[in-house]
This record gives sequence, structure tokens and C-alpha cells, in this order.
Amino acid sequence: MVPPGSPASSSPDSLVLVDRLPSGVAVVTINRPGSLNSLTRPMMVDLAGIFKTLDGDPAVGAVVIVGRGRAFCSGVDLTAAAEVFKGEVKDEETNPVIQMERCRKPIIGAVAGFAVTAGFEIALACDLIVAGRDAKFIDTHCRFGIFPSWGLSQKLSRVIGPNRAREVSLACAPITADMAEKWGLVNHVVDNNDVLKKAIEVAESILKNNGDMVLKYKSVINDGLKLNLSGALQLEKERAHKHYEAMPEEQFAQLQKFISTRSAKPAAKL
Repeated sequence: MVPPGSPASSSPDSLVLVDRLPSGVAVVTINRPGSLNSLTRPMMVDLAGIFKTLDGDPAVGAVVIVGRGRAFCSGVDLTAAAEVFKGEVKDEETNPVIQMERCRKPIIGAVAGFAVTAGFEIALACDLIVAGRDAKFIDTHCRFGIFPSWGLSQKLSRVIGPNRAREVSLACAPITADMAEKWGLVNHVVDNNDVLKKAIEVAESILKNNGDMVLKYKSVINDGLKLNLSGALQLEKERAHKHYEAMPEEQFAQLQKFISTRSAKPAAKL
């Protein structure tokens, strides 16, 4: 869970907050706890713009997205459903999931409480997920007669398998945190109050590595998932050749020095 007042930004009354940490992690908070962080059209536009901005910010190396209060995101505010769904699903610039997918920086979802329908789709757009023990992922498209347009119908089956995905979506059956961990949907399950802390910890562990390679590695994994294995392996080869062709000689020298230094160290005694 995200306690009141953490994290904060210069506009604490905003429905979407951004806090840039000194480590290079940006924390995006959906800040509408009184409505279980349900999304209005302006909030979607804000989220899309924020991810587009963070993608281009050289001071940001990774992003954490979290919900304040008892839910991660309970989906679209159905009182504004017509405004959201009529014609708006085609607008890529204001679509938060598309902008998350285009973001080159790793995105970690910090999911405590409910991630429902559109909230579930936002979670699926993350590269990694940390869940609280009371987290529940629920797809209610069939319950309300709403057609999925942010990827849930295609992504979920690729993560947990088609048979499980059919039951989750057609029966609106919730996925608990324990089930999500067992099925490979989430990376970590922690106490509810530790979700944001753990997500930031994971983000900061990523930032300890070569930043350029992190971006390239995320890209080749995500782009490869859109292809069959043969095409994905070819994609890896092509990008590897491109990477090494562009690598300066001094970087090769540094790499060789690092390897020789490591190999010269005595093996640790067991």
C-alpha cells in the first residue's frame, strides 16, 4: 500500500503525481484513492504524457508506477465511459498503455490491492511487477460488455497460458497474488506496506548496470516476443552485430582489462 504523503510531487492535489528520486528512478502515482484510482479521460491523457516525457528524460533510468490507497487502479471510471470509449481508443498519443509500451526505460508495477480491467492492462504494460499479498488482478470486460483495447485479450494468455486466461477473462475470475506469482505474472510478492519500497529497490538494482545496455536489452526482449523464435533469434543477432560494430576500441580494451582482472583473482574457498 502507498501511505498518505508518500511519494509527493509539487502538485499533491493532482490525480497523477510524478516524483523523481535522486537515484534516477521516477515514481508515477495514480492519486485518486477515494475512487479506488479509477481513471477519467484527463487522467489517461496525463499518464500518456508523463510516460512520453519520462522516456525522453536523460535523468530517469527506470520508472515505478503505483496507486495510492487501497487499489492500484480499479479501471475506467464508468461514469465517464462514453467519453473514454467512443472514438478515443484510436488515439495513440493519449493512450497510456501505448506510451508505456513505447517507453524505453524499464517500468516496474507496484501493485497493492485491486488491478481491475484497465488497471490490469496497465499492470500488463509493465516490464516487471511487484505485488502486495492482498493484490487481485481482475478482468471485468465481459461483465460490463466492454471490448478490450489495451491488450488484455492478447497479453494475458501469453503470460499465464490460454486456458487460464480464458477462465480469468470469460468468468471474470480474480487472480490472487499467490496465483500470480505461481503463474509467472508477478516477480515478487511482499507485504502490502513494502510494495513501493521493493519496486524502487528492483528499479535501483537495474540502474546499477550499464544504462545503454539495459535499454537495448529491454528492447530486444520485448520486440522478440512479437516474433516466432526463429525471427527473435535473428533479431538478436542483427542487434548484436550492430552493437559491436558501433563499440569503440577503448571499450573493448576496458572489457578485456575487466575480464583479465577478474580471472586473476584466486577462486573463493568453499
